Amino acid sequence: MAGLRLGPLLRYTGGRSATVWVETSRPCTAEVRCADGAHGTARTFQVAGHHYALVPVTGLTAGTGTPYEVFLDGVPVWPLPGSPFPPSVIRAPGEGDEVKAAFGSCRWASPPAGGKDPVGPDALDTLARRIAADPGAERPDVLLLLGDQVYADETSGATRQWLAARRDLSEPPGDQVADYEEYTRLYYESWLDPEVRWLLSTVPSCMIFDDHDVVDDWNTSAAWLADMRATPWWRERLLSGLMSYWVYQHLGNLTAADLAADPLYAEVCATSDGTDALRAFAARADAEPTSVRWSYRRDFGRVRLLMVDTRAARVLDEERRSMLDAGEAAWLREQVMDERESYDHLLIGTSLPWLLPHLVHDVENWNAALCGGAKGTWWARTGERVRRAADLEHWAAFPASFEALAGLIAEAGSGPGAPATVCVLSGDVHHGYVAEPSWPDGGPDARVLQLTCSPVHNSVPLSIRLGFKFGWSAPARALGRLFARHGRVPRPPVTWRKDGGPWFGNQLMTLTLRGRSARLRLERARAGGSAGPRLTTVTESELTP
Repeated sequence: MAGLRLGPLLRYTGGRSATVWVETSRPCTAEVRCADGAHGTARTFQVAGHHYALVPVTGLTAGTGTPYEVFLDGVPVWPLPGSPFPPSVIRAPGEGDEVKAAFGSCRWASPPAGGKDPVGPDALDTLARRIAADPGAERPDVLLLLGDQVYADETSGATRQWLAARRDLSEPPGDQVADYEEYTRLYYESWLDPEVRWLLSTVPSCMIFDDHDVVDDWNTSAAWLADMRATPWWRERLLSGLMSYWVYQHLGNLTAADLAADPLYAEVCATSDGTDALRAFAARADAEPTSVRWSYRRDFGRVRLLMVDTRAARVLDEERRSMLDAGEAAWLREQVMDERESYDHLLIGTSLPWLLPHLVHDVENWNAALCGGAKGTWWARTGERVRRAADLEHWAAFPASFEALAGLIAEAGSGPGAPATVCVLSGDVHHGYVAEPSWPDGGPDARVLQLTCSPVHNSVPLSIRLGFKFGWSAPARALGRLFARHGRVPRPPVTWRKDGGPWFGNQLMTLTLRGRSARLRLERARAGGSAGPRLTTVTESELTP
């Protein structure tokens, strides 16, 4: 009899349809039955000995929610017997509905129940408990997970023990994951957490990778990539990372139309074992990054979300260095400008912040100039060492891309039909803040904001707290200009100020969008004594008049 190994995850929802992802213990037919009669079935597909299904659910009623169950070969497997959680619900959005989008990044798996958590309460666990305690109260309409959903290079003690029983950890890559099977362990550890498992079964999610989903500082530079390709373990790690990302995260990001048009999905589903097809795809993605698009678009009524790949789509040649290759940049522009009058709010999800503390921005600009040869060979070699040591690889480290994004945002936010807001949503930097840019010519009509929220559940060392607090200060800004002058770096096309933060801790931001109004709330997970952890509001503000 087939069992439910992982999931269900409620992924895409739109109009009268949704998708539900599951991993099962053997080949079977997965079925979703909703209380209102909506349903869907899918046969599992196989990758590396694991079995998965993405079930398309149709017949939903827009603007309503309905409890659902999961069956495998006709046997009920969800909800779990004796579950303390309310029934999982699919809420089909209605036209003109308010949209609540919660977002964050960087989540270490929580320790098992009763275990000591050295980094404090998990924001997703805490959100799940709050929703479960009052299912009819406010909840997000979608979770935007902006990278580092798993950490391939920073494994837990329990996972290290599991790895040690499987292979010799004295051989590279040591206690990091090495192959597809070890990646599945990361997803089990992260998504079998009871609270997170229930949360992901009842709140739709959109995901994009960042570096730790593969390795720290993934695709920092051409020299970095050459060094990694020279190691004996890198190729298997990268291919397994891309394969597992496609299965566990990417598929659920896609709309029904995207899935129907996806030749790889059709091939994997049509064969008894999709491993070779998926591995060939991952190998092409490594050899020819322009052959694959991980970015995607989702429309929630009059809210447009563009999730942008800022890792695999990079051009690393120092003479042509770019955050997005030409095809990716053209795709982003096309999606931004397509029927611009049809959305009131534009959300650009990029795991890496566009606007950083001023000192960090100027240092990354300076470093990019050095690595590009602006001060000669010795400085270029030194710059590469500094780039890797200090993680200098955000949008500011790709100056032409930074400027291009500033121009695209200004164009999207200007003139008749402009949206009310353009918000760049990011994580990565283990603190939260709000920054607002200004353009020399007055800028766009829309309000433009950088909204950064990280981590969901991770460490925030004192050095990070002190460093980022200083990075936003006036002395740091002056110091940054000294770096810029040394590298002969021109001033950026926009200036910006910090409107809020820096905030530290395990946290989530939530945007509430209704009509042309926008409201932002940041909540931090705090220990709650006998009552358990709770989310407390740190700041809340209206973003539009």
